[in-house]
Amino acid sequence: MKRKITNKSFNIKKAVLPLIISAMVLSACTAPGASGSAAVSSVSGAGTASAVSTTTVSVVSSADTFTAEDEDASWSSTNATAIAFSGTSATVTGSGATAKGGVVTISAAGTYVVSGTVTNGQVVVDTKNDKTVRLVLNGADITNTAGSAIYVKNASKAVLILADGTKNHVADGSSYTFDDTEAEEPDAAIFSKSDLSITGNGTLTVDAVFRDGIKCKDMLRVAGGIITVNAADCGIKGRDGIAVKAADITINAKGDGLKTTNDKDAKKGTINVLSGTLKITSGDDGIDAQTTLLVSDGTINILSGGGNTQSTKTHTQENGGGGMFGGGGPMDGNAPAPGNMPTTDGTAKDLTAASATIINTATDASTATTDTAISANGIKAGTAVQIDGGTLTIDSAGDSINSGNSAVIKGGTLNLTSGDDGIHADTVLQISGGALTISKSYEGIESSNITVDNGNIRITSSDDGVNISGGSDGSSVNGRPGQGDFSAVENGALTISGGYMVIDADGDGLDSNGSISMTGGTVLVNGPTNAGNGALDCNGTFKMTGGVLVAAGSLGMAQAPDNTSTQNAVMVGLTTVQQAGTLVHIQDASGKDVLTFAPSKTFQSLVLCSPALVKGTTYTVYTGGSSTGTAQDGLYTGGSYTAGTQADSFTVSDVISSVGSVQAGNQMGGGMGHGGGRTKPQGG
Repeated sequence: MKRKITNKSFNIKKAVLPLIISAMVLSACTAPGASGSAAVSSVSGAGTASAVSTTTVSVVSSADTFTAEDEDASWSSTNATAIAFSGTSATVTGSGATAKGGVVTISAAGTYVVSGTVTNGQVVVDTKNDKTVRLVLNGADITNTAGSAIYVKNASKAVLILADGTKNHVADGSSYTFDDTEAEEPDAAIFSKSDLSITGNGTLTVDAVFRDGIKCKDMLRVAGGIITVNAADCGIKGRDGIAVKAADITINAKGDGLKTTNDKDAKKGTINVLSGTLKITSGDDGIDAQTTLLVSDGTINILSGGGNTQSTKTHTQENGGGGMFGGGGPMDGNAPAPGNMPTTDGTAKDLTAASATIINTATDASTATTDTAISANGIKAGTAVQIDGGTLTIDSAGDSINSGNSAVIKGGTLNLTSGDDGIHADTVLQISGGALTISKSYEGIESSNITVDNGNIRITSSDDGVNISGGSDGSSVNGRPGQGDFSAVENGALTISGGYMVIDADGDGLDSNGSISMTGGTVLVNGPTNAGNGALDCNGTFKMTGGVLVAAGSLGMAQAPDNTSTQNAVMVGLTTVQQAGTLVHIQDASGKDVLTFAPSKTFQSLVLCSPALVKGTTYTVYTGGSSTGTAQDGLYTGGSYTAGTQADSFTVSDVISSVGSVQAGNQMGGGMGHGGGRTKPQGG
């Protein structure tokens, strides 16, 4: 017995999904012309160290995604059956189909050409053989006020061809009479229980006022066409998988834009974007893959949850313990107790050398945050996200990119604006190519393990720029930004072996609840202006054996690499706060430039770790003055320096040198505390 249901009885609202993935991203791809300073130019940027073996990362493959049949848009009326709609009726010319009023039922494989307009009709495919049904939309306008406009009930496979130069339209109504009352199906304007392919060079507009626009219970492949979907819930949904190639797709959905749902088979539930254009505006996630998501090429634009402005987090600063160049922890050597973390409240929802940039805009070390806006990711995958190329522009209320396990950025251009995290991966994040810009986020990139050895990364965040922390970032009611246990992470590590990275953070710039290892590349940190955070914050070992690290920020919680390093570093503590743009210049006795850097925000401390710092050599530190060199991200190369004020001088006698108000234990000032989880410094 069929049952009639209106969409009023179906709650389209999703469960609350706090998308709080911390800021952990590592990018790859050398910045054009970025040689940095003299110290930078001496670094190759290459490295071999990796915190996480690539064998631990899910590899997403697009092999055999499309067949020739999926892409074949050719047809001939000579051997086809014609279906002509008019008003509330249909006429069938040829075999394999019958018409009853405005409902046409196709019972045999073959090619069917559909044209005309029906105000209350339907095309039903119900065949019992193993051959393909090819349905050509040749200027068709099909509306069904009580169900799906196109319903593939039974077929080996269906191919929907959009005839060249034609405009086609399908629509459903606000109430459905279900064919399967238990499953409540069909429930989309275009619904298929079999594999469905869409191809051709025509246009198709789908207006779904009940639930989903296009829904396939098996594999859905889109190999062409100009397609617009307007949906009350999901735009395009494929249970076993969705693949897109050479299509132009626009989706306006109150739920998810593109979605797969098979959670029974690890090899299914995939989404592959091989090429084409996707423009998605969604109330919930823009793209949501149950298992893996691969972007090989193409152009993707996503606005999810109304965009980053819909995230209304507020922060209450809690300054850490009095220690400087540490994490402000207790004096017993134990890690400090976690502070109150932000909450989110919402309604459904291969590595080589180069360069990276991170910009972070947080306000405190320990924050209490309230988010009353909806939480919606830009793109999300249950097990793996892999981006090999293409151009992605994402403005999301939740995380811009979210993976329940691993994320790999191998190429492409990514422009992310997030109300939560730029990129989050529960287990591992690897960046081996591409250009990544996170122009706004709560935290830039976050994972338990992050490796960067190539790329150009720029991040702006209102808390940490890069964060190594434990815990998953799954959905929950009354969650918080960066959801998960932010305690020490067993085997958690940030590993940088190449790339060019710039960080501007009001929270911690680089924050690891595990270890940090740097063997190559360039990292510039414009850290916090408040005393409750540090440009660098590491609970475990912080070992540098190569590369260039420049970190400027407040004096209160400043920290440097530790004495496990083999490359020399210096910590500079200034007596007064310096204004943004003030040069810090370090040179040897012969006047050779080691560093000329202009932080982008006010600062009182600076850490430099560089192969240009040589043991036994004396260096002088200046503030102010001017340089005729070329600046990129505040780092000068070439030219000459006109001296400002001499701050101090030092001789490199150990792996960690100090200038100004610096104490033992890698701390600034007369700190009474120490880095969270670090051993209490002697004499501190």
